[in-house]
This record gives sequence, C-alpha cells and structure tokens, in this order.
Amino acid sequence: MTAAVLPGTAHNGLARGRVELLQFIRDRTAVIFTFAFPAMLLLLFGTIFGDSYEDTGVSVSQVYTASMIAYGILSTGFITMGSGLAMDREDGTLKRLHGTPITATAYLLGKLILVLVLSVAEVTLLILVGVLVYDMPLPDASHWVVFGWLFLLSVIACTLCGIAVSALVKRARTAGAILNVPLVALQFISGVFIHPITQLPSWLITVASLFPVKWMSQGFRYVFLPDEMKVYEAAGQWELGRIALVLGAWCVIGLALCLVTFRWTEKDR
Repeated sequence: MTAAVLPGTAHNGLARGRVELLQFIRDRTAVIFTFAFPAMLLLLFGTIFGDSYEDTGVSVSQVYTASMIAYGILSTGFITMGSGLAMDREDGTLKRLHGTPITATAYLLGKLILVLVLSVAEVTLLILVGVLVYDMPLPDASHWVVFGWLFLLSVIACTLCGIAVSALVKRARTAGAILNVPLVALQFISGVFIHPITQLPSWLITVASLFPVKWMSQGFRYVFLPDEMKVYEAAGQWELGRIALVLGAWCVIGLALCLVTFRWTEKDR
C-alpha cells in the first residue's frame, strides 16, 4: 500500500491563512480597532490641518492621506504580527502546531496572508477617505505600477520585522505597549505625522532614513501626489530607486532576524 502524501508547505500555509482570517473576523473588537484607528487619525489630521501647499493646489489633507497609507501598512503588519505571535506562543497555539505536520514556514506564510489581506483592506479604506472626503485624485497607470511593488515590499518588510520583534514580547498583554513605542516614534521622525520632513533636524532625518517607514511614506506620496511636491522631500527628489533598495534590504534583514529569533515556545530560547 502506498503511503499517503502529506500536504506541502504552500498548501498548509494557505490553509493556515484561512484559519487566521476566520479567527480575526470573529473578533469584532480587533476588526474595528485595526481598521478604524488609522482612518480616524487621518480624519483628525485632515480636519485640523486643512491648508494647502503654495502654488501646488495640493491640500495638507491629501498629503496626510498618502503618508498615512504607510502608517496603515506598518500598524497592520508590525503590530498584528508581533502581538499575534506573542499570543500564539503564550496560549500554547504554537506548541500545539509544532506537534503537527505544519512547518514554521507554513505557519508564518499563514500569518503573512492575514497581514496581506488586512493591509489591502486598510489601504483601500484610507484611499477611499482621501478620495471621498479630501478630493484626492487617483494616480495614472504608471503610478499604480509603482504602488504595486511598493505595497508588496512594505508589507513583507513590516511583517518580517513584526515576527522578529515578537521575540522581545514575553507576555501578550504587554505586546501593544512594547510594539507601539517604536511605531509611534517612527511616524513622527519619518514624515508621516510631520510634513514636510525638512522641518525636522537633519540628524533626525538621517536616523529616520535607516528605517523603512520614511521610504514607505515618501513612496506613497510619489504615487498619489503631483510631481512638484517632490521639493518638500528631504533630498528634493522622489528617489524611487533608493526606496526600492532600502525596502528590499529590510526584507532581507527581517528574514535573517526571523530565522535567528523564531521559536515555537519560550523554552526553546
């Protein structure tokens, strides 16, 4: 009798992704806060700072919409992944899965599917707010191509960093506090909450340039804002090539950190 062939990593990863999505949807509190918070911040900032940039016809609200897309991806990937792994490790989910045919790669693929779907929904909501509330024009086809690779690199980089930083979270109930500290700090120094970024000290801009958030927000501003807005960037240019290189490097760095830090249980440390 021929032995049954076990499902492969891709199959198990897709199946795990479906489970992750169902679990998330059933938690109405998580659904509301995951999607509502970035949109609420966008409405607040857009309402408070309603002026326009001189000689461009671009409103501050439209700039915040483009920049906040980076925040939506970061919060969805980094927080969801970091806190999710901490919870799964603490409640024994990871330990139980370790005793099944599912591999670490399949488990993390399932988490990545969850983050990818949530990020698509989050970004769609933010774009709708920008278009319907702040009259932000939609970009042409060539800018949507940039949006595609920028979105994928951003999701992968933030997700992998979330996996890596989950190793620092010892208790799931403290995950939010631990993970939100670097997240909020990066928003302020990366040109998401403060624009133009040139208002910041040059040394702080240099620090921000080491992390992906500055490049994510700059890239999304390129996608949704007219070309003359590039003068408000730190280098006076959009720097798409550098954006791709930095985000690609963070994908590699995040993967390396994941391979070093991922553990099924705390006892494995």
